[in-house]
Amino acid sequence: MRIPSGPLAYQSKHAADPLNEAEKAALAFAASGITGPTLADLAYGKDGGGNILAGRVGRTIASGDAIQSVALVVTDDTGTWLVRRPHDMETGEIHDVLALAEKGELEEIYRKTRVKVSEGRCAVPLTPITNLPINRWALFAPGSTYFLPINDLTLLYINGLLEIFNEYNGVFVMDERAGFRPAGVGRYARSKGGHLEDDASKLKVATIRQVEVMVSEFATIEQGMMLQNLALMTEALALGGYPNFANHEFAWFQSLGFRMHTMDASRYLGTRWLERLGMKLLGKDFEVEFPLGLEANGKTLLKPYCPPYHESMEDAVRAVAELKFGEKGAFRCNEKPSAWTDSRSVMNGITEVSERAIETTIAYCNYVFETYGRFPATKPPYTTVMGFQACRLDTDFYEKFYKKEALGQNHWDRGNPGKD
Repeated sequence: MRIPSGPLAYQSKHAADPLNEAEKAALAFAASGITGPTLADLAYGKDGGGNILAGRVGRTIASGDAIQSVALVVTDDTGTWLVRRPHDMETGEIHDVLALAEKGELEEIYRKTRVKVSEGRCAVPLTPITNLPINRWALFAPGSTYFLPINDLTLLYINGLLEIFNEYNGVFVMDERAGFRPAGVGRYARSKGGHLEDDASKLKVATIRQVEVMVSEFATIEQGMMLQNLALMTEALALGGYPNFANHEFAWFQSLGFRMHTMDASRYLGTRWLERLGMKLLGKDFEVEFPLGLEANGKTLLKPYCPPYHESMEDAVRAVAELKFGEKGAFRCNEKPSAWTDSRSVMNGITEVSERAIETTIAYCNYVFETYGRFPATKPPYTTVMGFQACRLDTDFYEKFYKKEALGQNHWDRGNPGKD
């Protein structure tokens, strides 16, 4: 690496020294390793809320509803891989991975869970605003390994809707960009004999934007835990590393080869008809690209719960219900890893999502997709926020510019190649 100018100007005299597979495997496991069945120690009686879970296998980081919304991509000079999550894998594969985890076989876990996306390093331009100048001098340097968490929003979104639209919670959602009209759920309002509380004074009324911000924040917090674990493992391995800006709606997905969709900017931004007309007349209604899903080598690796990967939003909603309560669902399949002594008995006592909650969710999702041409309405199905780069330290740089006591003697010794 090279800092070209300023008071810390420096040119490393060392050749690039890539991380070995054991180090990459340890980092990947820290970020997203499958650790075993969740305890799922929740209340499953009437209105107890336990059936909001959509998975029963845990990772090294917490996840809303045990969904594992955040996927991990690993890229370096030798290639780019997606590390699969529990619901991306078959039940037998999960059991195999858990057996390896018991033995601490992290390299073998890494090999079993990753899928190659492309040959060589995937990266985005270093120019503004795809990247910020603060990262430009070091980002994607030869020998470095880059970890990119990707927020997968649609499953978390629909699963949350099934909960807020049930008879107990009864949340009423309006469209703030369309005069606060009901977001497809008007016929379910309590004022019309339905089960959703549309009296705003009861504090059960929300907007599409509020709901989607909540979904995005849930996933981003999960991503933050992934980044924290990467930082901790980097420290433990005496490597260098740092989180960095990766918040771009399309650049990373283009680089990774995602299936992309285009939409007029006016519709993408949800503008009203007059504003949309003005943009078109002024020639400012350019096309915007956003990601739909990831496919590689004839396989679909990341698939959102929305068209075109589902025939309709109704199909997508029912697929989420099936993921939870279908024959192979989290709460019905006895072959899945379980922490319960009598798994079958517990699962038989867990109430399914009500048909009314499913129908309400379908009505809302249809409204969003038909009105805004995508799902979610204000975000793409996949988003990136931060990435993490790991590499070897050039201790010469720190010897030149830093006090040893500022770095910590123990870390200094472990990071110095001559000490081992």
